[in-house]
Amino acid sequence: MIPVFEPSIGEDEVEAVSACVRKGEISGSFGPSITKFEEEFAAYCESGFGVATTSGTTALHLAIAALGIKPGDEVIVSSCTNIATALCVFHQGGVIVPIDSERETWNLDLDLIEKQITPRTKAIIPVHIYGHPVDMVRLNAIAKKHNIVVIEDCAEAHGATIHGKKAGSFGLLNCFSFYVNKIITTGEGGMVVTADRQMAEKLKSLRNLSFTEPRFRHIEAGYNFRMTAYQAAMGLVQVRKIEQIIADKRRVAALYNRYLGEVTELQLPVEKPWARNVYWMYGVVLTKQARVAKAEVIGRLKQAGVDTRSFFFPMSQQPCFTGTKQLLKVECPVADWLWENGFYLPSSANLTESQVQFIADALKKSLRA
Repeated sequence: MIPVFEPSIGEDEVEAVSACVRKGEISGSFGPSITKFEEEFAAYCESGFGVATTSGTTALHLAIAALGIKPGDEVIVSSCTNIATALCVFHQGGVIVPIDSERETWNLDLDLIEKQITPRTKAIIPVHIYGHPVDMVRLNAIAKKHNIVVIEDCAEAHGATIHGKKAGSFGLLNCFSFYVNKIITTGEGGMVVTADRQMAEKLKSLRNLSFTEPRFRHIEAGYNFRMTAYQAAMGLVQVRKIEQIIADKRRVAALYNRYLGEVTELQLPVEKPWARNVYWMYGVVLTKQARVAKAEVIGRLKQAGVDTRSFFFPMSQQPCFTGTKQLLKVECPVADWLWENGFYLPSSANLTESQVQFIADALKKSLRA
C-alpha cells in the first residue's frame, strides 16, 4: 500500500532530539531549543514573534483566547476545513459563521464574506486549504473595511506565498500545525506567529497558565499549551530543510499534473498567478463527466494498493455544531460538493516518478464505469 503520507524524517532529526534529551532539555520551560525554533520559524514566515504550542488546534485556541472572543461573538471560518478551525471558536463560546468555498481553489469564497459580517463579527479565520493560499491582500482589505481581526490558519501552507509574501505574515495572529503529516513536523505541535510584540507576550502568558507575581496568584485563566523542548529540537532541523521539502512537494504535484492532466473526470488543483501552492496534499475532485462515485473510486484504489483521504466534511453540517446556538445556519453548496466528490492522493515528498505514474494509472482505471 502506498500511504497517503510519510514524513520527511532523517538521522539529523533523531540526533537533534537525542542531544536535547541528553542535556536534560525536556519540558517546555527549560533550555534554548523552543526559543530558537520560535525565532527561526517566525523569521521564515516573515514575522516578528513565534509562540510554540502543543498542536495546531491549541495554536488556534490560544489565538482566539488572546483576542478575548466571548459567548455571542461571531467568527467567520472556511466551511471546507478540518474541524479544529471551528472548535477554537466553539470552545470559547463564540458563534461559527461558515463561508462557502470557491470551486477553483477550494478556499473560502471572498465574494461571500461581506454578506455575513454583522456588528457581532469579531474575527475571520481563512484556511489555506491543501497548500494553496487565500488571496490575503484582498481579504485583509475586506477585514480592514469592517474592522475585524484576521487569524490565518496556515496548518497546510507552510511556505506558501501570496503576491510574493509568505502565508502567516498577513493576519494579526497566524497559526501553524506541525502534526506528523504537515509540511514540516515535530510529531505533534503548533505555533502562533505575529508581528505584534504585545500580543506575543499575551500569547506566551496564556500558553503557560498565565503565571504572574506572586507566582501562584493568577489574574487570568490560562492554559497549558507548552511544546516540549525535544519537539522544538526536531522542529529546528525541519525548518532548515523546509524549502527542499516544498520543492519535493511541488515536484510530486507536477508529476501528477503530467499524468492526470488529460483526465476529464477530474478537477486538479490550481496555482493562481499570484500564489505559490505548496501542495500539502494533492487533491482531486470528480467532475460531472465521472461515471463512478467517489466511494467506489476510493475503494478500487485501495484494492490496487493506493491509500487516499476524503476532503473535509463541511463545517456548516457538522453534527456536533448543528442544532446549537454556536453555528449560524449558512448554505455552503460548494463545500458540500467538495465533500461528496473530493479526495486526495498519496502526497509524500519522497514519492518517485514511477510511484506517481502507478497511482495515476490506478486512478484512471478506477474511473472506468
